[in-house]
Amino acid sequence: MAEPEYTFNPIQARKELQIGDFYFKKGRYRAAAGRYDRASKWQPGLAEAYYKLGVARERTNETQQALDAYRKYLAAAPSSRRAPEVKKKITDLQRKPPKPDERPDPRPTASPP
Repeated sequence: MAEPEYTFNPIQARKELQIGDFYFKKGRYRAAAGRYDRASKWQPGLAEAYYKLGVARERTNETQQALDAYRKYLAAAPSSRRAPEVKKKITDLQRKPPKPDERPDPRPTASPP
């Protein structure tokens, strides 16, 4: 299925959030994250989508993606009631050691001939 062309559509963003919440409650965090990501594309300033995306990415142990989502949340809602909680989450995730696939490759790279 082709990716839709995203234009500002708050109604579609809300629908994506609702579907994401359904998946999240079922423990299908990867599917929920996909819906929250879509919601953020339909309505880029929707802080709630970034917050929920960050939580879902944490549940799937996608640390860098969770950090990115939380930073976007703070950019969209820097003085929200959740801002202190999100700042703490960012600090905690930054202290977390990277997963093996997130670490730089220690092998030397071959130089071109």
